[in-house]
Amino acid sequence: MKSYQKGRGAQQRFQNKFEEFHHTPDPEFLEYCLKEEEAAVNPKTKFQNIFPKTIVNKVSSPDLRMEYSLNPYQGCEHGCVYCYARNSHQYWGYGPGQDFEKQVLVKKNAAEILDQTLRKKSWKPETIVFSGNTDCYQPVERQLKLTRSCLKVMLKHKHPTGIITKNALVLRDLDILKELAHYNLIKVNISITTLSENTRRLLEPRTSSIKQRLKAVEVLSENNIPVAVMMAPIIPGINSHEIFPLVKKVSEAGARSINYTVVRLNGAIGEIFTDWIEKAMPDSAQKVLNQIAECHGGNLNDSRFGIRMKGEGEIAKQIAQQFKIAKAKYLPDRKWPELDKTHYLQLKNPQLSLF
Repeated sequence: MKSYQKGRGAQQRFQNKFEEFHHTPDPEFLEYCLKEEEAAVNPKTKFQNIFPKTIVNKVSSPDLRMEYSLNPYQGCEHGCVYCYARNSHQYWGYGPGQDFEKQVLVKKNAAEILDQTLRKKSWKPETIVFSGNTDCYQPVERQLKLTRSCLKVMLKHKHPTGIITKNALVLRDLDILKELAHYNLIKVNISITTLSENTRRLLEPRTSSIKQRLKAVEVLSENNIPVAVMMAPIIPGINSHEIFPLVKKVSEAGARSINYTVVRLNGAIGEIFTDWIEKAMPDSAQKVLNQIAECHGGNLNDSRFGIRMKGEGEIAKQIAQQFKIAKAKYLPDRKWPELDKTHYLQLKNPQLSLF
């Protein structure tokens, strides 16, 4: 079955690697198989409340520019087919394919646990980045407002805060973001992978439109909230030709910086992506897969720190050179701020203000 399913990134369910047994329908019972396939692509998303004991995670990867991450949700309805976080869904007993998009775990006590964390005497105010694994502004946030509740906690404690999202819903919380910016406590990263709506619908089927995301960059910038753009990932043969126009566009919208990563299909993502591209872009599938492999020593993934995010080889070099030239041309002399830790320290220990 090679038909493309609109509205989803992963085109089918994939086996959880930790499960010893899995069910494969007998091909002789075609009617039964079709019912199974139909059930697997049902667009309804299920949400399950969970109550974790911790909400702030230490980030140890040297490739990521963050000390801590916070994810109010596990699983993500955005459905980005290339998302590295799909692999983590297996630790919760789900598959990395459509389960990641259709079985979303909701951390109902996120704000409460965050408040407890920031009250600890041992806590040091390193920036906590909202997202890092799954998007904190995915569609269900509009109703549940877990991210907004957590941002209120960050403002209460005057704590350095970062946000990574590809959803314009971030503007709903402009009131809190403006207050955080007043104390130099906030930086926002908007992920914009392409300027083509057709490409976005295929790669990131349930994300905000490109127009909405560019508007978010513009509004944040107009309100003196530091905003950068992540062109992540760059996929050779799909969006690698858009570097110059995209950097120019986000510069005009007011972005202070832009960064990128080269796609790497780690763990189960290689199989998920390959299945997707053979259905969504069959004519160029093999070309794209070959170019991705060329960036990672002949493989779809490279796990080496310092290399895996940017790739190597001629294609990766061309991408790096284009980005360097584009930033120099369209984003010269724009500064990305360091966030202020002193407000949190003074609230935690008022005696510090005497020195």
